[in-house]
Amino acid sequence: MQTLALFDEPEVSREPKQIVDGAMLLPGFALGLDRELITAVERIITAAPFRHLQTPGGLTMSVAMSNCGAYGWVSDRRGYRYEACDPLSGQPWPEMPASFATLAGAAAAAAGFDDFAPDACLINRYLPGAKMSLHQDRDERDFAEPVVSVSLGLPAVFQFGGLSRKDVVQRVPLMHGDVVVWGGAARLRFHGVLTLKAGQHALLGERRINLTFRRAR
Repeated sequence: MQTLALFDEPEVSREPKQIVDGAMLLPGFALGLDRELITAVERIITAAPFRHLQTPGGLTMSVAMSNCGAYGWVSDRRGYRYEACDPLSGQPWPEMPASFATLAGAAAAAAGFDDFAPDACLINRYLPGAKMSLHQDRDERDFAEPVVSVSLGLPAVFQFGGLSRKDVVQRVPLMHGDVVVWGGAARLRFHGVLTLKAGQHALLGERRINLTFRRAR
C-alpha cells in the first residue's frame, strides 16, 4: 500500500526571489486568501466543470481545466484560443471573483508590473501523475501584460526555461500559496510543471489547483 506524504505550510522566508530578469517568485503571497480562493474555485466549477482539453494534434491533456472571467482559454482540433463562452454550456464563463482580480493585481505590482487587470483566469487541477509540458503563453493580444500564477494544494516543481524550447530550464519548487509572476523580457519564456507527486494536503487533499491570470484582450 502506497504511503502518501502529508503536506502543510512550513515556516519559510516570504522574501521575493528573482528567477530571471522579469520573473519573480513570491513565496506564500496568497496564503492570507487561500481558503477564500478555494471556496471560490468550488463555486466556479459547479457552473463550469473541470474538463480535459485536447491539443490541436489530438492529445488529451493530463491536467483538467476550467476558466472564469470575461474570457476562457480553450483548446481542441481547431487550435488554442480564448472564447467568451464555455463550449460545454454555451454560457459565458463564471464571473471572476473580486478576490482573484485583487490578488493578481497585487502580485503583479509586487513583481514590478503595475496596473495589471486580468480578464481571464485559467483554473488547472493537477492530480498525481499530471503534468504540463513546456510551452509559451502567446495566445493573448498584448504581450506587454504579465502572467500571474498562483499555486494551491500539493507542492509542485515549476520549470522555467528560455525563449527556445531547447534552452536550459530552471526548476523552481512551489508550495501552497506561492505566486509566480513573469512579464517584460521573460513574458514569452517556455515554462511548465513536472509530473505531480502523490501526497495529501491539509486543504485540498490529493490535488493541486493552479490559478493563472492573464490579460487576453
